[in-house]
Amino acid sequence: MESLILQLHDIAALKFGNFKLKSGISSPIYMDLRLIVSYPSLLRQVSRSLIAAVPSSTNYDVICGVPYTAFPIATCISVSSGIPMVMRRKEVKDYGTSKPVEGVFEQNQVCLIVDDLVTSGASVLETAAPLRAAGMKVTDAVVMIDREQGGRENLAEKGITLHSMVKLREIVRILKEKEKIPEETEKRIMKFLEENQKLSVPTEVSAAADGVRIRLPYEERAKMAKNPTGKKLFEIMVQKETNLCLAADVATASELLDIADKVGPEICMLKTHVDILPDYSPDFGSKLRSIAEKHNFLIFEDRKFADIGNTVSMQYAGGIFHILEWADIVNAHIISGPGIVDGLKSKGLSRGRGLLLLAEMSSSGNLATGEYTSTAVKMAEDHSDFVIGFISVNPASWSDGPGNPSLIHATPGVQMVKGGDALGQQYYTPNSVISERGSDIIIVGRGIVKAANPAGAAREYRLQGWNAYLDSCML
Repeated sequence: MESLILQLHDIAALKFGNFKLKSGISSPIYMDLRLIVSYPSLLRQVSRSLIAAVPSSTNYDVICGVPYTAFPIATCISVSSGIPMVMRRKEVKDYGTSKPVEGVFEQNQVCLIVDDLVTSGASVLETAAPLRAAGMKVTDAVVMIDREQGGRENLAEKGITLHSMVKLREIVRILKEKEKIPEETEKRIMKFLEENQKLSVPTEVSAAADGVRIRLPYEERAKMAKNPTGKKLFEIMVQKETNLCLAADVATASELLDIADKVGPEICMLKTHVDILPDYSPDFGSKLRSIAEKHNFLIFEDRKFADIGNTVSMQYAGGIFHILEWADIVNAHIISGPGIVDGLKSKGLSRGRGLLLLAEMSSSGNLATGEYTSTAVKMAEDHSDFVIGFISVNPASWSDGPGNPSLIHATPGVQMVKGGDALGQQYYTPNSVISERGSDIIIVGRGIVKAANPAGAAREYRLQGWNAYLDSCML
């Protein structure tokens, strides 16, 4: 170990002065361990010593290096030992598979996290969170250097045992004995360690490690959206501070236009069922679009297309309702296969329209579960230029969570009190839908439509939905 420490000193990987750490505090010592990638022999030594620091009784199936410094170290360990490796993306891409964890692994496999050093433990926890979310277990982490500033204790609180090659005090002792640093530097480092024995982990990192979803802000997700309507929806939500969609299931077109005008300032989206309106007229669409432009919300026709591609393309663009002309967004079941998306896309993409796929439903006993939901997610990824997201009920429970942040989740069946009706509709509260179930938009119908003061009720739902978003967001 002494030889290894001296080699790190010789390549200037151990620096002395005044350095700002990730935690924000200033340190008299900085370890730039990224340099070892330029010294293959040293990289091999570090990798061997690192894995040797893990007790033989520790069980693990795969390893994962904390990005980015530990990537080459973990790769060396994997190649030399034959242990499979997975990679955690620091930034999830908005193209390709958009996976936070790359590689081949199975549910409940145990992953050993590898890092260069630990201070508070935040970097290890940032990597543990997506690994755990993907279905792996994380019980141990191994690092080259333990800075002895609370990382070991913080990780233990999250169920992770830390193993290290060497501790910072031991490094300082060896360097002083070998006359690599003066006594004054040794004293400054020891004083620093005494004064900074327990650094805390940022709240959002700690919450993520506990499995609590930390939401990417809507404005950031707007930048990732490939579809113009999806992008506009995120932007409206931010501008108006609302994630409320009104399900305007009323008896007549005149009632619908009236309530749209009343609650328009509170909503980001209005959901219609045009085929239930007995007084529908050809100018309905233009009238509704005028109100939508006045109050800056999008129109979502809840058509639930379900036929083959050729048929739905005609239903979308033609027929009595000419939905394509006035609805920004429509939705579809995936029961007929990917052709349904192709058919709708053939008409809607050039017009900048967007599609929501029904991945789940809010009615009791529905069949949109399991493999059906997974297929909807795959279909959305394959058509992300046209599909803007999902009608979903509990995306937080999906195997990869809510998934690609460029795609939006809208959840129906929202009321102030959890419950259900005689026809099997299940209701959830705004806070439950946003904070616990991982959705983005609350779809509210009867709670607003049947209220004595629809505008006032909409305002209350808007505030509850938006506050739940803020509480679950990494701002």
